[in-house]
Amino acid sequence: MTRATHRILVVEDDPAIRRVLSMLFETNGFKVVAAENCDEGIRQAQTHRPDICILDLGLPDRDGIEFIRQVRDWSPVAILILTARAAEQQRVAAFESGADDYVIKPFSSPELLARVKAIMRRLTRNEQPQSVLRLGTAMVDLGNRVAHGPNGEEVHLTPLEHRILECLARSADSVVTHTQMLKEVWGPHQIDIRSLRVYVASLRRKLEFDPARPRYLTTEPGIGYRLVTE
Repeated sequence: MTRATHRILVVEDDPAIRRVLSMLFETNGFKVVAAENCDEGIRQAQTHRPDICILDLGLPDRDGIEFIRQVRDWSPVAILILTARAAEQQRVAAFESGADDYVIKPFSSPELLARVKAIMRRLTRNEQPQSVLRLGTAMVDLGNRVAHGPNGEEVHLTPLEHRILECLARSADSVVTHTQMLKEVWGPHQIDIRSLRVYVASLRRKLEFDPARPRYLTTEPGIGYRLVTE
């Protein structure tokens, strides 16, 4: 069974289908968040940062293609289209906008579940942010959201601080630009770089032995930050 650490956002205007999908994924260990239109779906994606989104294209307020385009501006979330639209040009438009898979209604629940699990396996292989970060004597368990400072003391990291570390861990030992961090951590409601510096400084105070001379959360002047691993 899939561990309940994976979160799915269902964007579907038909309440009966939303219930069926919620039951299907919850029974198989996923956490499910649901939305009935495009605008609510975008808000839920910003708030909950799902691993995968199940999206109907025929939404009451806006076309699902608009959801894909807007979310793709700031999120790498996997998007599986679940729709009655079967025309080739519609499938092509969805993939070109950034969809990862396409299933036509009526759908088979076992096949849909198998496709979602296949996407999750690809994400695990391709992204592979380290689940446990060891920064010298400090440690952060990203999966369980537990952190210990350089002296072994347990420290509290805010949800935003966890998201910053996850963003850096996905590109460990490589430079992550300010723009990329702002998009991945805050989405379309971006803050300025000065505020980002404040959050990084807070992480250094909690995790670096010498925050004034950081060894693991390093700055690339004028570009971004780098998570240095051992």
